[in-house]
Amino acid sequence: MSTSIPQNPSSANVATLLPKLHDADADFRYMALNDLQQILNNGHATFLSSDYTISAKTVDGLLHTLNDTNGEVQNMAVKCLGPFVTKAPDTILGPMIDKISNLQTGNTVDNSVPALALRAVVVSLPRPLPGVPRSKAVQDAHSAITKVLIPRLVGYNVVSTGRKDLPKPPKGLLQVDMENGTDSNAIDVLTEVARCFGPMLQEPEIYALQKITSEIIESDRSGSVLRKKAVIAMSVLASYFSDSLLSSFLSHLIESLRNPHLTPAKRKLYITILGSMARSIPRKFGPYLKTLCPFVLSTLSADELDSEMADSENEEERDPQVDEAREAALTALEAFLSSCGPDMIAYTPDSIDAALRFLKYDPNYNDEEDDDEMGGTRDEDEDNEFDQDEDFEEEAGFDDEDDISWKVRRCAAKVIYTIITMHGSGDLLENGTLYSQIAPALISRFKEREENVRLEVLSSLTALVRRTGEEAPMTTSTTNGVVQDGLMGPPPSRKRRRVGSDASMFDTPTQLSLASGYVSPPKPVGPKTGPQASLAQISPDIVRGVSKLLKTSSQPTKQASLTLLKDIVIAEHGGLSSFLDQIVTPLLEALSSSVSSTGASAATANNLRIEALHLVAVIAEAHPSKDLEPYLAKIVPALAKAIKDRFSKVAVAALNAAEQCVKALTPPRSESPSQNHSTHLERLYDMIVDRIPAQDTDTEVKSSAVHSLGLLLGRTSGPQGASLLHRQKRFAGLELLQDRMKNELTRLASVRAVDAVAALAQDKNEFMTEWVTGVALELGAQLRKASRSLRGSSLATLRMLVANPATRAHLDEKTVEEVVSLLLPLLTSNDLHLLGPALIILATLAKNNAANIINDNTVKAICFVGSTPLSDPVVDALLILVRSIGEQGAGGRLMQAFLKDVGVGGNPDLTGKVIGTLLVFGGPSVGVKLDDFINELRTAKDDQRKCLALSVLGEAGLRMRTSSPLQPDLFTNYFAATSDKVPLAAAVALGRAGAGNIKTYLPVILSTMGGAATSKYLLLHSVREILQHSEAEADIIPYANDLWQNIVAASKSEDNRAIGSECIGRLAIIDPKVYIPQLQTFLTDSEADTRGMVISALRYTFADSDSSYDTHLKPSIISMLTTMLNDPSLEDRRLALTTFTSAAHNKPDLISPHFPTLIPLAIKETLVRPELVREVQMGPFKHKVDDGLELRKSAYETLYGLMDTAFPHLSPLLPNLYDRVVAGITDEHDIRVLCLLMFGKLLTLAPEEESVRRLEQVAKAFRSVLSQKPKENAVKQDLERMQEQSKGVVKASVLVSREVPAAEGSGMEVRDWRDYWEWVKKEFPALVKAAEDELREKDR
Repeated sequence: MSTSIPQNPSSANVATLLPKLHDADADFRYMALNDLQQILNNGHATFLSSDYTISAKTVDGLLHTLNDTNGEVQNMAVKCLGPFVTKAPDTILGPMIDKISNLQTGNTVDNSVPALALRAVVVSLPRPLPGVPRSKAVQDAHSAITKVLIPRLVGYNVVSTGRKDLPKPPKGLLQVDMENGTDSNAIDVLTEVARCFGPMLQEPEIYALQKITSEIIESDRSGSVLRKKAVIAMSVLASYFSDSLLSSFLSHLIESLRNPHLTPAKRKLYITILGSMARSIPRKFGPYLKTLCPFVLSTLSADELDSEMADSENEEERDPQVDEAREAALTALEAFLSSCGPDMIAYTPDSIDAALRFLKYDPNYNDEEDDDEMGGTRDEDEDNEFDQDEDFEEEAGFDDEDDISWKVRRCAAKVIYTIITMHGSGDLLENGTLYSQIAPALISRFKEREENVRLEVLSSLTALVRRTGEEAPMTTSTTNGVVQDGLMGPPPSRKRRRVGSDASMFDTPTQLSLASGYVSPPKPVGPKTGPQASLAQISPDIVRGVSKLLKTSSQPTKQASLTLLKDIVIAEHGGLSSFLDQIVTPLLEALSSSVSSTGASAATANNLRIEALHLVAVIAEAHPSKDLEPYLAKIVPALAKAIKDRFSKVAVAALNAAEQCVKALTPPRSESPSQNHSTHLERLYDMIVDRIPAQDTDTEVKSSAVHSLGLLLGRTSGPQGASLLHRQKRFAGLELLQDRMKNELTRLASVRAVDAVAALAQDKNEFMTEWVTGVALELGAQLRKASRSLRGSSLATLRMLVANPATRAHLDEKTVEEVVSLLLPLLTSNDLHLLGPALIILATLAKNNAANIINDNTVKAICFVGSTPLSDPVVDALLILVRSIGEQGAGGRLMQAFLKDVGVGGNPDLTGKVIGTLLVFGGPSVGVKLDDFINELRTAKDDQRKCLALSVLGEAGLRMRTSSPLQPDLFTNYFAATSDKVPLAAAVALGRAGAGNIKTYLPVILSTMGGAATSKYLLLHSVREILQHSEAEADIIPYANDLWQNIVAASKSEDNRAIGSECIGRLAIIDPKVYIPQLQTFLTDSEADTRGMVISALRYTFADSDSSYDTHLKPSIISMLTTMLNDPSLEDRRLALTTFTSAAHNKPDLISPHFPTLIPLAIKETLVRPELVREVQMGPFKHKVDDGLELRKSAYETLYGLMDTAFPHLSPLLPNLYDRVVAGITDEHDIRVLCLLMFGKLLTLAPEEESVRRLEQVAKAFRSVLSQKPKENAVKQDLERMQEQSKGVVKASVLVSREVPAAEGSGMEVRDWRDYWEWVKKEFPALVKAAEDELREKDR
């Protein structure tokens, strides 16, 4: 039949199928329904809407097949109803629903078919969507639900029809179920009515549905399955409860829970309702926990447990419903803690006690001794306790199927996990509660006989260890005085000066080798107090218990145990040196576990092996080499075998572990390399090299192998390393890397591998000239590729190749010329990401032979760079290049080009910096002198020339320092110029020149600051330049008091406040002992402007990341932040939020313990305050102005910054934060864009269940944004803004589909999201594809 289905069917096609629905053959009926379904799916939305007769006959046919004796025919009829209701006339919906609800299924034993059919109808009807006007179809569907379906569910007309001649509805479907004790799935229909049409239901309808649901829950005739469904229905309905209905319903629950004759089954049911409501409406439900939580905790109290245990001793059998009630109570407690965290703070101690009490609850197993020990040191006689548990049932004569206490223990472990994850970043961790109470209890339950519980125990302890690692203070180790703080670490001094950054830009090979783990990590020394010390104290007990689990347990338990050990190593930065003898053997056994060819068992075994390899990697990375050496003889062969594994993820993990072992085997981590080390390294080398060219090797494995080869070649460089790898193998490996750079699949990995080789190279004799020149030219060619990540990596590698003397020695003049020609296009591409490194490469080459790279093309490209807007790092790189050219005496052509081709046409400030730098370091070779610019300043007529001359002289004074002949009056004479630009240029130039000669310039500036208001404004700019650039802090301190007085006085003026605040903040850093207390005093000033000035000043004070003045800042920083965040002025609070962001980013150690107090102050400011929204008359129009918009925007910006630097501290507030982010998606445009970025971060940082819980809200918010239409009078900016927000929403939607696997599932909680996502893919396919391509490119 299906072969004749037309693409554009009509009602006639439907009519031809209707007689076949009554055919005697069930197969014909089924096929007719199948064809009908396809016609309905293919047909136009209105192809049946005008043919009421055919639609009515179709309804009759479907009703007939719903009462069919064949189950498959019935199921197909139900499937046809969905597409039919979207095509049928609106007037037929009511009669059809009425007929289905009254359908008597006498021909079948399944009485749930009518309800299934009704559910299919409700789900398919057009429903109200947020932000979308309700169409006539939606209103008609709602009318049918209200007038027909709800009365059929509850048995009476809820909303008056206005007609008295209509008969009363028959007994409701739910009433029948309740009376007969059956489940016809009518409760599922009620759930869908609430979920789909809840926003349109009137309060009497909500009340009626709630009432019948409550009656089902409390009826003794209702079955357990029906009651569970009723609980789900109640949680869905709760979202639409009014405040009065919610209060009334919860009051009824409270009275029921107070009933002294309450049975365990009813108690379980009521508590389950509370838990489900906490998850569905956490914000509205939270305030009621003060009354409700004690009822849940009483179920878990010690008194009730003792009483129940005493009663059970007098009876032969225990009542399983008591344990079910406890399970429900613990589940509800978990929901309270995760969804209503702030409201549960007062009950957290009681929750911990209850969870620990039932974590060891095993009434059928006598284990009193271990309960007393609670994880303490065990005797050797207890080593076999895990094996003995397997014979428990035989010894006790107890049927384990009757024991459900393990469910109680599992729920208790989940409560503990929630407490750790949601409340583990504040007082509970700092005051030792988690380690003094929870951790020992978890360790004691390693002996748990039920695997599901044991996995939850291990997961909870792992979460605690991870929290400890996240809370660990950031420390940097030093070697020979060099701080290992990344590739581009800050200069040693705390002042961020432009000139001081030159060395860090050139010393990249040394810094990279240090950051790559080139120094053996010291043995971890835990702090005497705090979580780190607590973890170190219990680590022996954990390792002892885990080592037993690794010997005796199943694969899932072994994997969880390995994960726990891995997180311990990460949190303690080692810490297992004393226990390696206990760990290595079971670890290698797990690594070599047998794998079946296919199926779930193979996946489990591979996951175990991958986790074992991850543990090997972190052990090798975090422990000193001498502690690892005794075990490398066993580890390396196991790794070599795993590298050859046919499962790609196992091989990749093995290669990553091999890299860490290479670091451990090579100097200087290995202080005395031996022949054994050489044997191990060559074996790893052979395995790695074999995998790279193999045809059957996965691309990911090849890329990892290439990277590992690059690291191995780099680590075996130098006098000591050369003995570890044969010279011929080194050359062969280098040739292999060069060859793989030409392969598209491994090109990027090969570039990064060469980067490691170049960074770690120590001897030029380890390379052939042909290889270095070939690689350099290949890297230059890669700069023209389309892949941005490939271009960036190629440029970074080329920079390393040029910066390292061992490889730079092989670059001849011809190669240098070719490399320069390949770099020049980057200078004119306006890509700032690549421009800075390209300039540094040119500067490095210019240091050796500037004349060889200076030609017309190079000069033209540099002039182009100097005439475009640049960021500060790129300006620094440009000045380094100019300085290198000048020092080599090759700056004449460049100087002439800047004077003629750029000159006054460019940015005077940037051009002046370039010319001033070239003038000082080029000397006589540049063809101009300092006096020429002095004469230009005095004789020039136009402002542009004066500004350029002032900028050149200021930069020259900064570079020449005390040898500068320039005097302050040369600049101050131009403060009175009539131009708007010249006085400011003179002030900036005065400050730069003064930064190089404090003793000459600062007294003059101070003596002039008492003058006119205009001079004060200009002199503040001069002071700012001095404080920004000067290295001579000792020279400033004698003038600091006078400077402070003058700056504070000058900053009282509104025009001077912004620049004065910056000067005050920077000056406070120089002498914090004196000035920080003064700033704190100013915060309580009665003038809002003064407080605002100080708040802005503190932003610059906190922005300095140096810790030398933290001792003066620590006593007052929290009180200052709290005071400013509670300031009554809106503008001051907005400034306070930016200051808080600065402090959180630069002073995390000082304020992180107080985040639980400070962060809620920021979250509070994201709320829309109606009292700040006012209406303004603008001509004939009225316009709403939100005075709180800027404050909200700053609050969201602060929270966005905290997500990067302090996300663990946000965990206790995560539900509230997530809600505010979702709410911000429908706020003003700027806030919406920010919230979309925050939402993307939350998808990866927050637990998946938090994201899943809000998918319905997110779908509504996203649909609302995408459904917005431009106004008729919208201008271009409005259209661009709408396009930007649509792109952001679609990109966030694509992220959900990638980062939240549950969003693609079939669960009811994600149905709204699935509907929304299908709608987006249908309506916005171009935006979806663009977002997917963008994310895919970012991942490359």
